[in-house]
Amino acid sequence: MGLSDLRQLAVIEEVAFSDLDGDAVAVDAHNWLYKYLTTTVKWTSDAVYTTSDGTEVANLLGVVKGLPKFFENDLTPVFVWDGGVTELKDAEIEERREQREKYEAQLEEAREEGDAVAVARLESRTQRLTDTIHETTRELLDILGVPQVEAPAEGEAQAAYMARTDDAIDYAGSDDYDTILFGAPYTLRQLTSKGDPERMDFQATLDEHDITWEQLVDVAILCGTDFNDGISGYGPKTALNSVKEHGDLWGVLDADDEYIEHADRIRDLFLDPDVTDDYALDLDVDPDVSAARDYVCEEWEIPASEVETAFDRIEESMVQTGLDQWT
Repeated sequence: MGLSDLRQLAVIEEVAFSDLDGDAVAVDAHNWLYKYLTTTVKWTSDAVYTTSDGTEVANLLGVVKGLPKFFENDLTPVFVWDGGVTELKDAEIEERREQREKYEAQLEEAREEGDAVAVARLESRTQRLTDTIHETTRELLDILGVPQVEAPAEGEAQAAYMARTDDAIDYAGSDDYDTILFGAPYTLRQLTSKGDPERMDFQATLDEHDITWEQLVDVAILCGTDFNDGISGYGPKTALNSVKEHGDLWGVLDADDEYIEHADRIRDLFLDPDVTDDYALDLDVDPDVSAARDYVCEEWEIPASEVETAFDRIEESMVQTGLDQWT
């Protein structure tokens, strides 16, 4: 079990981009970037995003191709970057590292066998956000005038906090489900997918099941989170019923004679996460597309033909936004 099981409980509906016109979304930058990075690597020749000195910057392709969706729909993105990672997440990080090493071994075998399909699939699964990827993504977003916030800890927690407390931010943005546990009133999902996004509603979810925020977090902990393994036999519906029957996580654990290490700290990580108000936002985005083209194509050697259409879409969206303000 895991946080993805929360989909069975969360109130989620598709929302038209036209309903988001003029809104702002605090985007979990790691989640958004990783989606585009892996997709780019899977479907693009590595020669396209590898510089003459062997540096891979597939992220730049992902950023340029992903941003038009925001601009064309007059939805302002604010990218929120992860800060420090709590030691309670060490097990999750180690599990991901071991999985990546397994994929890397399979990738080597696929290369030796000349299996191009498997190579493409496995290359996407072995991607990680390197220092170069972090630095170049931040620099490109700066050139394009996209606001960025550095979180002290979990980016999703900061995005949720901003959506909850900052009147300038209307949504958190992530394909994960942590934001609802961090109390984001509304989360936009599938911002990296085709078609319209989904809107996950925090208060409607609590009302639907007649529970509190604390009880929703307790349900998640019983199922398993990034910070703990769940209790065997507890899916979302069983966990929900048990929490409602026994009142809270502690009541369930006592009734079933179970134990979750650091349960109190994990609960607090969701209900009272490490976040900051120390940021300043300029939501009047004015991309310097010419400078961005030079940065991507001249400095980082991405073929202009690969990003021409995306840059054109960004320019056209800015013109259209300007016209809309006068109509």
